[in-house]
Amino acid sequence: MNHRYLRLGWLVACFLLLSGCADTHYVMRLDPDGSAGQVRKVWPQPPETPRYAYVGELTGENNFHDENEQQRSAGVKFLYWLVGLTAGNREPVVLQRPVSGMVDGQGRILVTDASRRAVFVFDGVAGKLDVWDQAKENVRFESPVGIAPGPNGQILVADAKLGEVIRLDSAGNPVGSFGKGILKWPTGLARDGKRGRVFVVDTYAHDIKVFDDAGKLLDVIGRRGTGPGEFNFPTHLALADGELYVADTLNSRVQVLDEHGGFLRQFGERGLYVGNMVRPKGVAVDSDNNVYVVESMHDYLLVFNRDGRFLMPIGGTGKKIGEFYLPAGAWTDPHNRIYVADMFNGRVVIFQYLTGMKHAQKN
Repeated sequence: MNHRYLRLGWLVACFLLLSGCADTHYVMRLDPDGSAGQVRKVWPQPPETPRYAYVGELTGENNFHDENEQQRSAGVKFLYWLVGLTAGNREPVVLQRPVSGMVDGQGRILVTDASRRAVFVFDGVAGKLDVWDQAKENVRFESPVGIAPGPNGQILVADAKLGEVIRLDSAGNPVGSFGKGILKWPTGLARDGKRGRVFVVDTYAHDIKVFDDAGKLLDVIGRRGTGPGEFNFPTHLALADGELYVADTLNSRVQVLDEHGGFLRQFGERGLYVGNMVRPKGVAVDSDNNVYVVESMHDYLLVFNRDGRFLMPIGGTGKKIGEFYLPAGAWTDPHNRIYVADMFNGRVVIFQYLTGMKHAQKN
């Protein structure tokens, strides 16, 4: 009995010792395996002037590392193992099938994952990963796809299977929804903060539905067809400088509309060459009005200018740096980083636009 108490007392002492290390601070690294620092991967390759550089990727909790891990003594690590504070055989929390994403005003990277049925929140400032899986009280997300900033710090998430847009507060708590009974299969999502308008791609209805910030339906843009302003299973969209870029997926093109839904222009065509579109999905725009289109069928990120002239590709099928496997969404941030949801590789790949392409287009 005395030996048992001694062992228990020693374990308590271990916990007390470890409690002094409880303020462990984690940092987020975009190259969890260190690959980004080995070779600087750029596109196009020299001798041409590089326009894009590989930054890294997001996969899940593997992106977060103990800032003081290298300084911790072997003895303390042993105590962590002894009292069961190591991960052991636990499966890490990682992305499974990322679909789309956004970067919010706090710099957090939010990624929808249709397989995990959740929103992953990569918080580099706080050094933590959150996973939000509640769409309503006692109701989980079913198939979250589009995501966009909402009014008053809210986050809007389009859930295709639930058939509505879910409102979350900045901490991920459900605070409401809209579109139930109106939306058939909501996917892409964008919000015009100046006018208080939310654009929702309704893929199975072949249109875009426009709501106000209160969730009231204001307009329906388009119908099924192949003409200007008509759609065939549209998926993703982006809003930039008052123009709406829509991935008209089964029409193999991107259509550009004004803020009222009027047709402006289109680009893309079916074909066998790099730069053609077969299954365009994610679409995003940077500060120089370069347009990024995910060509999901052939695993490319295609770069166009504002007028739809093809500039260059990034990608190809695979899992190495700069390769994709059935990618889905794309988005940008204020620092001109481009994020691609590399869906079947279970990661988000990040590139940095090196600027200057806008000027190169004029030469």
